Amino acid sequence: MSQPGRSQEPERHLETSPPRARGGWPPAGAGVRRAGAARAREGPPRATARRARVRPWPQTFRDRAAVRPAEAASIEQGVRLRALFLLLVGMILAIAATDVLTGAVGLLRETASRPLTEAEKARYVQEDIAGRWHTWPATLVFPSELEYIGLGRVQLYARRVGIAPETACRSGTDAAVGSVLEEHGCRTLLRATYVDQTSTFAVTVGVAVMEDAERRQAVAGDLSNDDRVGVRPVAFRGTATELFGAAQRQRNAWVGVGPYIVFSTAGYTDGRTRQAVAPEEIPHSELWPTAQAVAGRIAHALGDEPAVPRCTQGNVC
Repeated sequence: MSQPGRSQEPERHLETSPPRARGGWPPAGAGVRRAGAARAREGPPRATARRARVRPWPQTFRDRAAVRPAEAASIEQGVRLRALFLLLVGMILAIAATDVLTGAVGLLRETASRPLTEAEKARYVQEDIAGRWHTWPATLVFPSELEYIGLGRVQLYARRVGIAPETACRSGTDAAVGSVLEEHGCRTLLRATYVDQTSTFAVTVGVAVMEDAERRQAVAGDLSNDDRVGVRPVAFRGTATELFGAAQRQRNAWVGVGPYIVFSTAGYTDGRTRQAVAPEEIPHSELWPTAQAVAGRIAHALGDEPAVPRCTQGNVC
């Protein structure tokens, strides 16, 4: 019900604008614009901001759930590869260990002392004889004195005058002999000269070294039977053999043993030539028996079979 003296219209709360400054500034509505700008700077309401932060979580969980099977598959594949690698390494180690064990057993069997076979014994003898010309000293190949039995069964000895330097087979023998030796692969020629007790006879012994016994046998079939050719004599100045040369040789001969051909040539130390001595004189003198005995002793020593050990490591198996 209206009261007298009051207006019937509802009350209006009018916003009072700030008083204007002189000159009309600030303009009307400036306060409203400032309030709106301030609210714009404040951003969206809080409730809206909360909802924006919560939304990504469900999507993240779904991504993780999708990644888990792939990770599990990758881990399983890695386990399988690791197992395969370990298996391969184990196989390699097993094979290597087997090889080492087999080699060790074979080495023990090979190095263990055992009885020599017949073939091994024969090879031992052959190798020992074949190496004597360079494993023995020259004074053992050509001893300083050699005993022999002379005419009338008298024990005599021959004395070594000197040892010649090692030489080629062709240069230390006559041409007819040297060419055959060289053709069959003669390796070298060793020579030394002896005299008897009275220094009446001079004997030069030559040792031709062949590759093996088979080569020596082949040479024997091709050598000449002429006793005027063979090894060349070696004279040493200032000794009883000073006049002993090729013209003074009375006879020549050779004997084979192992891989060696042992030549011998003999003559007089007084310089007598072959032509100066009557043919019937030589068979009845001691010249040729002395030469044969000296050469035979040297050949026997070179070809003498050594004592063969019973086992691969001596005589104890």
